[in-house]
Amino acid sequence: MSNPLPLLIANLKANLTWEEISTWIAQIGPKSQNFKGTVVLCPSFPFLAQAHWQIKSSSFNIKLGSQDISKFQTGAYTGEVAAAQVKEYCQFCIVGHSERKKYFSEADSDVAEKLSRLLEAEITPILCISDQNQLQTYLSSTSHLKEKSREIIFVYEPPGAISGGGDYKPESPQSANENAAKFQDLVGEKLTVIYGGSVNPENAKTFFAQGNIYGALIGQASLDPKSFSEILETAN
Repeated sequence: MSNPLPLLIANLKANLTWEEISTWIAQIGPKSQNFKGTVVLCPSFPFLAQAHWQIKSSSFNIKLGSQDISKFQTGAYTGEVAAAQVKEYCQFCIVGHSERKKYFSEADSDVAEKLSRLLEAEITPILCISDQNQLQTYLSSTSHLKEKSREIIFVYEPPGAISGGGDYKPESPQSANENAAKFQDLVGEKLTVIYGGSVNPENAKTFFAQGNIYGALIGQASLDPKSFSEILETAN
């Protein structure tokens, strides 16, 4: 993957208005200019085009990502957003997030289809993995996952560590690092593995110090530009 490391991905989820997102970009943008890695902002679908133009007009070092994508190509699929429709604005897309499974009954087979659509559109997938068993399922059901593994960002995302989860149990940096290493062994390739699960300014340094973790998918702490700035400075 050609994107500079570390990777900091801000998943805003169903939060923030356009005015708030515009302020976020204006505050994080100047700080991103000196960041040696890659900052990816993932706002809701309605704001992708506006965010794209604000970032482009200011030449900020921020990339855009979609929070999800349709498993279908373009066509008669009311309410869906196809990869080809966001390609102009997005270089990245999150797929397989545990909240999609929890609230929308998304199956691993659906995620495999979405992964294929993204690779076809040459959008970098940010693939969330809860454990080795799930990764093995994807390897078994997606024939091109292993050969395309260098084009994918793998997120170790234990569902219990996600902010706002009912049975919230934070993962230790050491455990996260061990699981990232197991992903590498299972695929048999050098992977870009980042961690997702309640990363904040207080614990970011210990996660980034781990040898097999190359960044973070940040949820709650990404909503506040000040908190995200602190994480960016730590990662730098």
